[in-house]
Amino acid sequence: MFAIRKVSHLCRRSAVLPWRGLSQKAVQRLDISGIYPPIATPFTHSEDVDYQRLNDNLKKYANIPFRGLVVQGSNGEYPYLSPEERVEVVRKVKQALPKDKLVMAGSGCESTRATIQMSQKMADAGADCVLVVTPCFYRGRMDSRALISHFTQVADSSSVPVVLYSVPANTGLDLPVDAIIQLSQHPNIVGLKDSGGDITRIALIVHKTRSQDFQVLAGSAGFLMAAYSVGAVGGVCALANVLGQQVCELAQLCVSGRWDEARELQYRLIEPNTAVTRQYGVPALKQAMEWFGYHGGVCRSPLQPLSQADLEMLRVKFTSNGWLEI
Repeated sequence: MFAIRKVSHLCRRSAVLPWRGLSQKAVQRLDISGIYPPIATPFTHSEDVDYQRLNDNLKKYANIPFRGLVVQGSNGEYPYLSPEERVEVVRKVKQALPKDKLVMAGSGCESTRATIQMSQKMADAGADCVLVVTPCFYRGRMDSRALISHFTQVADSSSVPVVLYSVPANTGLDLPVDAIIQLSQHPNIVGLKDSGGDITRIALIVHKTRSQDFQVLAGSAGFLMAAYSVGAVGGVCALANVLGQQVCELAQLCVSGRWDEARELQYRLIEPNTAVTRQYGVPALKQAMEWFGYHGGVCRSPLQPLSQADLEMLRVKFTSNGWLEI
């Protein structure tokens, strides 16, 4: 059974929402601490989802001490998948994954209505919790009031716990700290994935929400150690698709208080992490996966393969830090 905080989450898929009318302390919190790779979606050369190669990757990930997997997050190219494909990928992952691993499914859509519907479909497909990104198309109107209303309605309706997702590099929108603090009081909102990398902000969020048993996950391996040092409980790290054992080792060093060793390992992860995230993105992540024995393959158009120059620079980021041979 999954670790929980306070009380069992046995009722999380009940048709009657168990938290309504109950105090915060009377309701359970799913323990989401640990490391999650936001898994890539393999495609065939005709850009269909390649479920066989996905399954091959899952078999390898099962041997790494991940807390679970994030499915249909940014690195899964979810904006390019149909709603049916998004749900089916989650269903296939849940079927293949060991029972002790969590499935955190990306269910965010632009409208509240669509997000509620997608969250329920993800829960029905086996998701243990949903990761809900900030709606951003009308970002100029997405102030705290709008975002609090959105996430509250989603959490009220969801039969599984909700994790907030702030990824300003993709959305152009940081989920405001005041909104996070208020939302942390909702008993079905268990945590936040923060991909912005502002450690002062992460520390403040941890400080202001700790009485709510709210859990913060670093959104990148590049600042994982720093996030742990200010109270984060884990990370959703693209680099874990490639160097999963090493990212888990870094997390364990932090949890064990072995900060000198953690620092040396963190140094060696920064450049490869930057390369497969904000520098070159998903095409670089998929290429690196190929180098390390996973199926990355092609991206769905309009994402393009790396140029030869970018490919060579990507390899340098891994070789210069000792992860690939020259």
